[in-house]
Amino acid sequence: MSGIKLLKELSDFTYDHEEVKKTVKDGGPLIVTGVLQRGDTLNQNGRVYPTDILAAQVDYYKKLVEERRAVGELDHADEPVVNLKNASHVITEIWMEPDGVVKGKVEVLDTPMGLILQTLIKANIKVGISSRALGSLEESVDGDVVQDDLHLICWDFVSEPSTPGAWMMKESKEYTRSELKHIISRQQRVTTSAAEILSFHKKVKGK
Repeated sequence: MSGIKLLKELSDFTYDHEEVKKTVKDGGPLIVTGVLQRGDTLNQNGRVYPTDILAAQVDYYKKLVEERRAVGELDHADEPVVNLKNASHVITEIWMEPDGVVKGKVEVLDTPMGLILQTLIKANIKVGISSRALGSLEESVDGDVVQDDLHLICWDFVSEPSTPGAWMMKESKEYTRSELKHIISRQQRVTTSAAEILSFHKKVKGK
């Protein structure tokens, strides 16, 4: 079994452009709904996320969603924490379908990066979604299986590469258990700050 690594998985994010046009017409925040991840499916990195392990992390992530702390970035990030200067969106709903598909409803923010993402989505530009998580892997005949020490960090919006197989990404360094504890603690502090900033931003817009 491998040590704990930063795991990033990229996939298409297919959204309903009619939904986008409706939310824009209604004058509300830009909302998009789509698939975030798939359980028990071999991805292009040769990894499998068991549905039960993924489901447990989705349940954990629901708390962040409820507290409006499920913030993500625009473009790839190589750190195991969310960098607020790159924040572009917040997940407002997340759920898992019976077939192991994780879906989410995402609000695109009025931050600098969020405005860029809004422009792309309004123009019906195809974008990708990338999960960021910490965890270890175990090799098997069916691929590298993600273990139950998985810790979801966020989902980021990214550009879609045109080259087949270009979704594959290398992990960063391995993390020790003590480093992991520190990282998770830091992430919790950062997402709490993000929630406070978003709450303030919402109040200002409401005035």
